[in-house]
Amino acid sequence: MLHVRNLSLAFGGPSLFDGASFEVRPGERVCLVGRNGAGKSSLLKVLAGAIEPDKGEVYVPAGTHVAMLEQEATIELTGTVREVMDSALDTDKLEQWECEARVDRLLGDMQLDGEVDFDSLSAGMKRRVLLGRCLATEPGVLLLDEPTNHLDVEAIAWMETFLPRFRGALLFITHDRAFLQNVATRILDLERGVLISWDCDYHTYLERKEAWLKAEARQRAEFDKKLAKEEVWIRRGVEARRTRNEGRVRALFKLRDEHRGRRDRQGSVNLALEEAERSGLKVISTENVSFRYGDEPIIEDFSTLIRRGDKVGIVGSNGAGKSTLVRLLLGKLTPKSGSVKLGSNLEVAYFDQLREALDPEMRVVDAIAGGRDEVSINGARRHVMGYLGDFLFSPDRARSQVKVLSGGERNRLLLARLFTKPFNLLVMDEPTNDLDLETLELLEERLLEYSGTLLLVSHDRAFLDNVVTELFVLDGSGSVQQIVGGYTDYLATRKKQIAAAPAAPASPPSTPTKGKTAKPRKLLNRERWEWEALPAEIEKLETEQAEVAELLGDPATYQDTEKLIKAQNHLDDLDAKLLKKYERWEELDALKTSLGE
Repeated sequence: MLHVRNLSLAFGGPSLFDGASFEVRPGERVCLVGRNGAGKSSLLKVLAGAIEPDKGEVYVPAGTHVAMLEQEATIELTGTVREVMDSALDTDKLEQWECEARVDRLLGDMQLDGEVDFDSLSAGMKRRVLLGRCLATEPGVLLLDEPTNHLDVEAIAWMETFLPRFRGALLFITHDRAFLQNVATRILDLERGVLISWDCDYHTYLERKEAWLKAEARQRAEFDKKLAKEEVWIRRGVEARRTRNEGRVRALFKLRDEHRGRRDRQGSVNLALEEAERSGLKVISTENVSFRYGDEPIIEDFSTLIRRGDKVGIVGSNGAGKSTLVRLLLGKLTPKSGSVKLGSNLEVAYFDQLREALDPEMRVVDAIAGGRDEVSINGARRHVMGYLGDFLFSPDRARSQVKVLSGGERNRLLLARLFTKPFNLLVMDEPTNDLDLETLELLEERLLEYSGTLLLVSHDRAFLDNVVTELFVLDGSGSVQQIVGGYTDYLATRKKQIAAAPAAPASPPSTPTKGKTAKPRKLLNRERWEWEALPAEIEKLETEQAEVAELLGDPATYQDTEKLIKAQNHLDDLDAKLLKKYERWEELDALKTSLGE
């Protein structure tokens, strides 16, 4: 579906990619990885036809449409959800009924209300509509740049089940490691202008990439040793001329050219957290805290104690009240009832999801030092350019304005500024957005070493698992569930709760017919047997679903078209069966509870 040959692109400096060649077959889901600034988004824009390459060609079969969901929406869209999705269709080529049928099918598949105004939606729901807008054109090639940005965990999980059903070629960029592992069938690694294909999952890629880098380091060490030896020989001069070994001289010049053209790996970000004096043992305590916007409950009857050194993750769907809870915990909002007490000697640092703390017109260097030449880091004075170099900002980039930075660079700048201040309570709102995978892992390490207290709002499941010790889960009704551990522990807890049949609201009793005494309704034996059997049936279907998903994750499956279509149809059938089983279980569970059984 997509053939790329000898593609090269540079913007005045070193090539972002040079001589890149690869193919993507129907049904493949390929993830493009690489450091911030490596050229991943630029490559996707070349494939979409938005940027002309310096040389090379991109070929797609005749009649194949390429659609791209960019990292940030670049066009203004207004109207209802249906109108936004419909606006992508070519009415000159399609009949009105065809347009309506396509949009109706996608609205159902993507669980969207077509009559809702697009502007009223959350950032996450807008992202889902924009994906639907791409799919409405029925592309043979789908390009996604950070598709999970601004999505809550449930929406990401939905996308993980939705994308494997796309039958064209999928090429995407993501920083979400769990999403990458669950969706990608192959990985393309863009580093130092070279594109390498790794035909494996993410965890295997990490192991193979580490071995590859070690082999490269050994090879370069041997090369440098040989070059040094030849340089010593040529400097003897007289011996070189006497022996007239012109072949050896030419070989030396070739070694020099190769060394000059060699591109070293971009260094790792040097994250150093400046911790303030220790806070008191009790950092934040709440007792029966409630908060509402009008009549809408946001937080209801919430009590907790956060101690020094706790690392608390806060998760929930978009609009569930995560930011409100953070502001309550920090004393920025006054609860309608209950109390919030902050501990002693608190120094708070806040990482803002929307980067509102950065003035887009300000120079990068001034955003850190405010016009000064030095910053204080852990009590030591450092030149601001050297400090920015720790966060991979070159001198030229440090003098540029904030507005020209990429999303990943803005995140690094915000981290750089945040870590110039001493703190013992760190609040981070979606810190993983746009960070490359290596910086993300380094941030994890620093947060694990950090001895202060952390409040972390995130949709990154791997990040939550690796960093937090406790989760606050908001369900949108005002309830806040407290779970010990990370996101995987929360899923295990939720599975146990479903298996234990949690109580549902009781249905109102029916009114007996006049003159008759109503007999209390009992659960029929067949209904009871069905209710007891459903969890095992659901588990069996989920296991079968995982097996089919694994089959679709095997590149060999895509060599056999009949086998591929059969597997995809089987997965669709399993999805439909599972939905019916879930609905029936909830129906019987509600009935059982209403009857007091």
